[in-house]
Amino acid sequence: MDFDITSIENSGYARLYFTDNIFITLDDTLISLWLIGIVLVVLAVVVRIKIKNFKEVPETKFQNIMEAIVEFFDGYATSIMTPKYRFLGNWFFGVFIFFFFANIIGITGLRNPTADLAVTFSMGLTTVVLMQYIGIRYNGARHFKEWLEPIFVFAPLNIISDLTKSVSLGMRLFANILSGLILMSLIYFLLPWWASIAIPGALSLVFDIFFGALQAYIFITLSMFFIMTKAPATE
Repeated sequence: MDFDITSIENSGYARLYFTDNIFITLDDTLISLWLIGIVLVVLAVVVRIKIKNFKEVPETKFQNIMEAIVEFFDGYATSIMTPKYRFLGNWFFGVFIFFFFANIIGITGLRNPTADLAVTFSMGLTTVVLMQYIGIRYNGARHFKEWLEPIFVFAPLNIISDLTKSVSLGMRLFANILSGLILMSLIYFLLPWWASIAIPGALSLVFDIFFGALQAYIFITLSMFFIMTKAPATE
């Protein structure tokens, strides 16, 4: 099978052709997502290999760091979702790591995937899916009965209320990251050439690392709270 990459003039896109009729449209966001995916897979493999050598009593700094991270996040997820739903903490830990890398990749000069509404909306939609999953699994038919409260005519509004949480989560993350990109572009434009390296570079560390981690934290925290609204009362 022959591969051919063709640039689409004046569009900023390119197409990877497998055949004349089968192709993938490439843009900055997709390339960044692929690179992040590769980095995360490599990190996961390295950590998995090193885990085999972990001792019951930590003997290396790497094991201490890994255990501290896992224990912290497990405790945080449990404090919000209770021990009964702590299994979802694994998913949100993965989401946090993905968003962290997606937010800091701007340091390399690549586009932040989280500055693309399609990415943030899709991740917000996963939260809505998990909300319905928890509601159905632990409440059964009562989950759908909630849509009819206080009376059945409110059903469309209740359904829309659930669905719009994906928009809320996606738009919040998208707007914050995009505003950071716009602000950095303005700073580059306004500064003289001799100051256009050090100052924007330092600010980029703040926007991409600190605010990137903060936005990832806010996203998973709100997602956890949204999911718990569908969980039955626990003892």
